[in-house]
Amino acid sequence: MGSAVKIVVISDTHMPKKARHLPDRLLTDLEDCDYIIHAGDWQTMELYKELQQFGPVIGVAGNVDGPELNSLLKTKEILRAGDFLIGIVHGHGTGNTTEKRALESFKDDMVDCIVYGHSHIPVLKEINGVIVFNPGSPTDKRRQQEFSYGILTVGEDLRAEHIFLKRKIEIDIGKL
Repeated sequence: MGSAVKIVVISDTHMPKKARHLPDRLLTDLEDCDYIIHAGDWQTMELYKELQQFGPVIGVAGNVDGPELNSLLKTKEILRAGDFLIGIVHGHGTGNTTEKRALESFKDDMVDCIVYGHSHIPVLKEINGVIVFNPGSPTDKRRQQEFSYGILTVGEDLRAEHIFLKRKIEIDIGKL
């Protein structure tokens, strides 16, 4: 396999309710990525269309997404990147924790990584040889200290990392 594949992983953007724009650091990472994963709760179609300008988007519908997104997106996806399979699900539902619901979604699939959202809580761990990854949210940190998103790097191995942002910076030039 040639050079590493860079996948930007985001979730729970809730746009435009929680932000009008994605953070600059995230936009910079999107400029040179190979794929974009969105693990649900986009809120509107506009973000889907915006992300498509940067590269192939693989996303799932979340519990706040409208009819247009729900008709376009499934609730579960599996992306093949190099020699690895990445499962994607939002993680909403009833009973159990968000993480356990995400794991349950892929119990019959041989995946190397499970990406999920919903909780807005960044998670990176390994369970039975599977990377379990929640990127957090770049626009709605809720009770977290920082906004966050993730990057998966696929080469000889599969690596996941969080990018933490102290704050989202939004400047409305009309108000300056």
